[in-house]
Amino acid sequence: MAENKVTVMTCVTCPIGCTITAEQDAEGNVISVKGNTCKRGEAYAKTELTAPMRSLTSTVKVRGGRHPVVPVKSRTPVPKARMFDIMAEIAKVTVDAPVAAGQTVIADVLGTGVDIITEDSM
Repeated sequence: MAENKVTVMTCVTCPIGCTITAEQDAEGNVISVKGNTCKRGEAYAKTELTAPMRSLTSTVKVRGGRHPVVPVKSRTPVPKARMFDIMAEIAKVTVDAPVAAGQTVIADVLGTGVDIITEDSM
């Protein structure tokens, strides 16, 4: 019989930075979370252990702009496991100036349900 896995992590959802201890059963289900001072810490630990997500930032080439690139980001976090695939998609994109802040550059990137948007106007 497999033993439960215990993971110690620092919560990053707020400035407190609680040290959280999470326990998973043999199937990977989170069965307990301790050390968090709020419910956000519990949610963070469960997500981090079962389906980690990350915010993504990068740049996209601009044709005809005052700068050769414009900063972009994911509108919401994307699955951590898909980061390199998403970066490869972003690298294929060139936008034409003018560019507005918040403009969608890639809608629903790789079927994740997340848009890649510009962070600045140009």
